Amino acid sequence: MATSMKYIATFLCRVSPLISYSVRQYQSRLQRLPARTCLSLSPFIHPRHSYCKAASLQDEAVAQATEALARYKDRPWDYLESEEYIERYGSSPVWADYRRNHKGGIPPQKTRKTCIRGDKICGNPCPICRDPNIIIHHQNVKLLQQFISPHTGMVLDSTRTGVCMKQQKKLNEAVDTAQDHGLLPFQIPYVEFSGEDYSNSHDAVGSTPPPSSLTLGDNWYTWYGEILPDENEVAKVKKTYKAYLK
Repeated sequence: MATSMKYIATFLCRVSPLISYSVRQYQSRLQRLPARTCLSLSPFIHPRHSYCKAASLQDEAVAQATEALARYKDRPWDYLESEEYIERYGSSPVWADYRRNHKGGIPPQKTRKTCIRGDKICGNPCPICRDPNIIIHHQNVKLLQQFISPHTGMVLDSTRTGVCMKQQKKLNEAVDTAQDHGLLPFQIPYVEFSGEDYSNSHDAVGSTPPPSSLTLGDNWYTWYGEILPDENEVAKVKKTYKAYLK
């Protein structure tokens, strides 16, 4: 029994330096790795076999998304003519297949204020926030026409399209700017005038007649001569200006 214990202690003394050395090597490799690299490395695996493919795939996806955003950033209207847009939406508006998340069977009367708060995105973003390639711009006429009613020419309400309040405000501003620049038509209500006379022959808008001839001693207003002044007030005025009435 004592001999076996002696052999076990000798084996542990020989193996423990190797284990500690591999752990130290593993910790030094972790410190040199970037933060987004997968850390599923083992201290007992040779560094040549400890590569992580998840980090490289994630970097490629981020690079592709960044490239797509930069592609349509300056010309967002090109996205509506791309194959990617046609494959995703077809000929329907971007809000046609969108369904809002809400409690109960009756939808709320207002949409959420915004779908993106800093780095946090809500679970069911609106039709504009869910697709980063959809950018609201006053020159993106095809996108703006999807949110304008063909019957009234007004911007559709957010309760119908599901757009958040932040994007709805941008839509209203873009539509107004596009109409001011002549990119979108706007309707002017037709007013049918009645048969009333709007010429200058009416007494209210005609020329003022000349005054009647006055004789000496007559008042300009006929009712002014019928007013009798108060005698006490007249006496006070005469007393005040008695030096000038001589």
